[in-house]
Amino acid sequence: MRKQLFALLILSFSFVFANGQTMMSESLRLKKDSALKVAIHKDSVKIEKEFTTAAKWDNLFSKLEYPLLKGGKFSGVLPVKKVTETPDPKIDYKILFEMVKDNPDSMKNEILSGLDEATRVINLHYAAGVPIKKIVPIIVAHGGAEFAFMNNEAYQKRYKMDNPNIKLINDLETLVGAKFIICEQAMLMKGIKPEEFLPSVKLSLTAQTVITSYQLKGYVLMNVDR
Repeated sequence: MRKQLFALLILSFSFVFANGQTMMSESLRLKKDSALKVAIHKDSVKIEKEFTTAAKWDNLFSKLEYPLLKGGKFSGVLPVKKVTETPDPKIDYKILFEMVKDNPDSMKNEILSGLDEATRVINLHYAAGVPIKKIVPIIVAHGGAEFAFMNNEAYQKRYKMDNPNIKLINDLETLVGAKFIICEQAMLMKGIKPEEFLPSVKLSLTAQTVITSYQLKGYVLMNVDR
């Protein structure tokens, strides 16, 4: 009799335990489903936000104008209808553009972002009414930005593609009289030879003395790395 009672108790505990396990598994399943729904909702909201932002930028890019120079798509200017503050067209706008960063490897076939930004700034001054002859740009490059100023042969040898910056550099020199200066300290560190640069490029012992000396000459320093 005792053996039968003991067996019955064991059977009862086993049933309760198994039923508890089943209930626990169902509870976990519900939690999992709930978590998945939250995750899917978050992903959908994120994706919707990303595509909304992309559509906004596409709309803005379609409106860009290039009043003087055409670099990459970021060098354009958005037209405005009403301006109540304008720069003085009679003074010289002496701007010293400093660029250090190189494009990532995936963007070596695109215009250097710093050079594109410098072009945008020049376009903005021209669009705001500053005459070309009053825009006086100096571009000093050190660090990885120096590679953008290599001649096409050297650029092809290093990256297996044409240098996408050459046309813009020529336009900057021809249309605005831009001057380009390279830091030889960075040049030596990067292993670039002087003959690998474009003919219009000037060589300085260091970018630091270019930055100090031109500021003392009244140039406004703008770091255009993005």
